[in-house]
Amino acid sequence: MVDMLNQFLYRTDKKGVLKDWLDRPGAFTKPDFDLFLNSGVNAVNFGSGASSLDDAGKLFARWNSFLLQYPQWLMRINSAQDLERAKREGRYGIIFGLQSSAQFETVDAVATCYGWGQRISQLSYNFRSLVADGAFEPHDGGVSEFGGKVIERMNQVGMAVDLGHASDRTKLDACEISKSPVILSHGNCRALNPAALRASTDEAIQKIAKTGGVMGITCIAFMVKGNEPVSVEDVVDHFDHVRDLVGIEHVGIGSDAGVESNDLGSPEILKDLLAKADSRYHVHGTHEIVAGLEGPKRVYELTAAFVRRGYTDDQIRLVLGQNWRRVLGDIWHA
Repeated sequence: MVDMLNQFLYRTDKKGVLKDWLDRPGAFTKPDFDLFLNSGVNAVNFGSGASSLDDAGKLFARWNSFLLQYPQWLMRINSAQDLERAKREGRYGIIFGLQSSAQFETVDAVATCYGWGQRISQLSYNFRSLVADGAFEPHDGGVSEFGGKVIERMNQVGMAVDLGHASDRTKLDACEISKSPVILSHGNCRALNPAALRASTDEAIQKIAKTGGVMGITCIAFMVKGNEPVSVEDVVDHFDHVRDLVGIEHVGIGSDAGVESNDLGSPEILKDLLAKADSRYHVHGTHEIVAGLEGPKRVYELTAAFVRRGYTDDQIRLVLGQNWRRVLGDIWHA
């Protein structure tokens, strides 16, 4: 089971705990690991961000050091075969993916980041980068000339082009430029949530599928549906939409939450977090993650919903991880 955007320890009120794990030897204990192991997830894209190449180097150094301290529990995912290895050995796999492209200060920086362990990169995060425009950019220019060269180098080294947070034109441009399949790690369908700029049009979903790519469905409540109430069944509607539009082999999970969400933390922090969100997200209600999917049993609740909806065992296996395994195997050739 692969979650293509799962921010490890996501809760805002536990940032100090994550810092402790990363920086203090021995701070990550067996009970901490069991929380992740028992979630049913075998590997995640941790979806961090970087403001520069230097910042990315420091981030990857901390995570490489962290993973090397706990080889009995954790492993960095470098290849598609590592996904099976993580499950077989009972370890939790971490894919180094960034929700940024600022680390690509030059085209050669793509290979540098690959050498540090990065295997996935978004082209932008909501607004304009040197590489491409994001979903909230008011004047959508798509992928830049420099961005085209970055995509070509990503193809060469075997790094996945991620269209999460990309603008409509960026998605279409990237699908035309990339010679490898592209992915959308976490998003939803605009046909079901018309006001959501972060959601993808049917045209973009079809273009992604045409490359052989996969789209991950997120569990963020205001991205699933534009008004209350929002349920697990509403989330499955997005899986249904991608399945019906382009086929079951092109959809997976990208929850956009950690093993726990902010819904399980301080009510005051959650309220403040929702109130401060960019207005273009059209936040509503009192939940960040769809009710019922807030915690470590998320994948079990989603699986039960797929069963209720009539998905076959083979279809569920594809959605839970085999689609990601296939597409990453096609991309991570190096």
